[in-house]
Amino acid sequence: MASKSKVMATAERLPDDGGLSELDDILGFHIRLAHGAVYRHFTETFSDVDLTQKQVSVLWLVSEYPGISQAELGRRLQIDRATMMAIVNRVQARGYLVRGASKVDGRRQTLTLTPEGVAALIKSREAIRAHEKWLKGRFTDAEVSTLINLLRAIHE
Repeated sequence: MASKSKVMATAERLPDDGGLSELDDILGFHIRLAHGAVYRHFTETFSDVDLTQKQVSVLWLVSEYPGISQAELGRRLQIDRATMMAIVNRVQARGYLVRGASKVDGRRQTLTLTPEGVAALIKSREAIRAHEKWLKGRFTDAEVSTLINLLRAIHE
């Protein structure tokens, strides 16, 4: 018990200045904090939509590229095969997309939005516009462009 009270006594003497010490110089730490803030706002903005970011991304790309394969979706979104299959299965179970046979390659399944999927995507895009307005409102247009390019340098 003595060591626990010693730690608490030391903590009580620390200045409450919100300082992060050397953590403030760690890029990954700031990326994690930024991701958390963006994710929290996304979750709030999408509370009425009842879709995840990945599910919306799938609907969006299937809308833009009707007949796209599940494997191609995974490649474009940088999502592994098993996770992509689970996402597509969930979205399909909700009636938002259908699988079909490729006319070019019999081994390949195509994905197409249903009318319900189109409606869900329309609702999602409204929420995305609100979320993007909140996020981009913190920066100038030039800063947004720079930030996107800097983030691409990390994930591409």
